[in-house]
Amino acid sequence: MKKFKFLLTGVIALTIFAGKTYAQTEAPNYFIGKWDVLVKGTPQGDAHLKFNIADSAGHLKGVLLDTTAAHKDIPVTNIENATDKITLFFTIQSYDVNLTLAKKDDDHATGSLMGMFDALADRIKK
Repeated sequence: MKKFKFLLTGVIALTIFAGKTYAQTEAPNYFIGKWDVLVKGTPQGDAHLKFNIADSAGHLKGVLLDTTAAHKDIPVTNIENATDKITLFFTIQSYDVNLTLAKKDDDHATGSLMGMFDALADRIKK
């Protein structure tokens, strides 16, 4: 009986260790990096938004890059991430908005701003 308990404890420990090892080898998130997003048909016309999304201690963080002379980047307040899909929440012109993007191919994504305006995203390569 003691050998059985010892063997069972060993199998459980190996299973936990193998599970933790596998979890650490996940592929990097598709949306990490800089993105140029074209939002079509807004009341002010088509708009280009540039985002920088980074991994910070296992959590995604992002900013909307300010390309004006003021250079005041706007923080992304929340990011909801799913397989090949991401939703960014941020405040722009005193409005809380969200941008949803879905992977199209290696360097392109499509989606919408607030579910009303079509968005096309291109990865910015250095």
